[in-house]
This record gives sequence, structure tokens and C-alpha cells, in this order.
Amino acid sequence: MPKSKRNKLISLTKTQKKGRENNVRIFDAIREALDEYSFVWVFSVASMRNAQLKEVRAEFQDSRIFFGKTKVMTKALGTSREDEYRDNLSKLSKHMNGEVGLLLTNRTPEAVTEFFESFSAMDFARAGAVSPLKFTVPAGTVYSRGGEIAEEDDVPLAHSLETTVRGLGMPTRLVNGKVTLNEEYTVCEEGDVLNSQQTRLLKLFGVVTAEFRVKLAAYWSSADNEVKEIDAMEEEDD
Repeated sequence: MPKSKRNKLISLTKTQKKGRENNVRIFDAIREALDEYSFVWVFSVASMRNAQLKEVRAEFQDSRIFFGKTKVMTKALGTSREDEYRDNLSKLSKHMNGEVGLLLTNRTPEAVTEFFESFSAMDFARAGAVSPLKFTVPAGTVYSRGGEIAEEDDVPLAHSLETTVRGLGMPTRLVNGKVTLNEEYTVCEEGDVLNSQQTRLLKLFGVVTAEFRVKLAAYWSSADNEVKEIDAMEEEDD
């Protein structure tokens, strides 16, 4: 009799080995890049989106970007004077928290900051995000943009979507083949932590609220082996 799949033992050795090998590969790649590039930046990401991160990678094809594996990245830089790879690199470690990455480049700090100050992209919010706005769908016929644009520039919501929006909490009904609300319906308030129903409704009505931005925290320069924090630089400029 064949053994039940439920009773099958799965060895984690290969998985663990691959994980260690991947960590070593990333560690070595960072160390090699530290020898090649003049500047090491720590950056964080708001409203992380892979598509937008790919845009950043495409812009910096002459550089190296590492994202994720924060502990491995931190270890590659060094966390103290004793184990830092280059003098004062360990000073970057205090910024290595949350969704952060490393940018190793030969571009000047002015060129890097100029690019990221102007780079942003909007996308649909995900569950768990905080809404930056209040969105209310007016009473009457429901339009495809939920009142975000003038009715003469919009079209009524497809009648086939009535059961969908009703299932997501909107008290709609069909009147003469049109999706209708007896009274206005607030999808979310500003400051709400959005749930999956709210994010689906926002997306259905084409409301984008998530802004992908890269925040530069600090950089290390091989010219003087010093770390400069961006907030401190901005205060000096003020």
C-alpha cells in the first residue's frame, strides 16, 4: 500500500542549504560592490511596489542595488569598528531597519538626490495601508469613477458589477438597469486602515492612493570614509 502524502517526511536540508548559499552570494556581491563603487546609500521605500523598484533599477544600471535580506546587507557593511568592511561603514547600520535597501554607485550625491526627489509613482492601495483621503460615492446612479469626475465625462457603472459592489458592502440595487444608491456611501475616511473590501472598491472606481517613493537616509563616501545623513544635510541647507 502506498504511503499517505500526509505522512511523508520532507527534509528541509536542501531548502536551508539554498538559503545559506543565497545569503553568502548576496554578502559576497555586496563586498565586491564596496570595492568597486565610491558611494554607498541606504534608502527606504514607502508603498513598496516591484514594478516601480524595477524602474529604479533600470535607471541605475551603472550601479548596484540590493533590497531585502536586511541582516545580510547589514553584516556585509559591518556593525562595529571591529567588523566593518571599510572605515566608518558600520555607521550606516543604524539606518538598516524596515524596508530598506542599498544603492552602490559612482554617481555624485547631487545626481542621486536630484533623481529621487523627483521620482514617485501612484498605485492602488493594499489592505493594511492608511487612507490619505475620504472617498464617498454620491447617491443616485453610480458612475464608473464614483463621482471623482463630472458625470458628463463619465459613464454609469456596468450593471454586471452591481452584485460585486453590493458584495463589497455598498447598499446598491438595479433601477432601470443602472446601479443605484439611495444615499451616498462612504468607502473610507482619511486615516482609515484599509481592509480588503475598501481597497477593492477603491480600485474598482480607479482611485489610487498609494505613493511609491524612495527616501534616502544616509550615504558613505570612499573619498573621506565618512557617513553623511540626509536629514542633517537638509537642516544645514535650511
